[in-house]
Amino acid sequence: MRGKSKKLLTSLPPNYSPDWLERFDKRTKIWRVATEREQALLSDAGGTENLSHAKHSIIRRAVFLELLAETQEMKFTAGEPLDIGAYTQAFNSMLGAYRVLGVERRAQRVETLRDVMRAEAQPESEPDESEAEAEASP
Repeated sequence: MRGKSKKLLTSLPPNYSPDWLERFDKRTKIWRVATEREQALLSDAGGTENLSHAKHSIIRRAVFLELLAETQEMKFTAGEPLDIGAYTQAFNSMLGAYRVLGVERRAQRVETLRDVMRAEAQPESEPDESEAEAEASP
């Protein structure tokens, strides 16, 4: 009979909170690396404003899984034993997250110079011609 794994938690730790990355000690290298990677993935996915909560959550988990896999790799290259099962599981989970997110970059919505000039030229209280036409049509 197999024994119970002592590595897996069945409940969240008492001090867990979903904003763990924001609460991380910002002086550490791991925080800088994690936030840089999160920002890169957010940008690749089209920007924070274009993402659902679920996709943003997947990005955070992908960052964590990437760091977990790299930690295993660094330990292995330093001559420490590698838990190949844990490494493979983290790597495959990371790949699954990347597949859901898509590995290609998506363009972010960028205002054109015309959009900016039009917005600055019009007073705040008056709608522009296209808005007035849209309101007038049934």
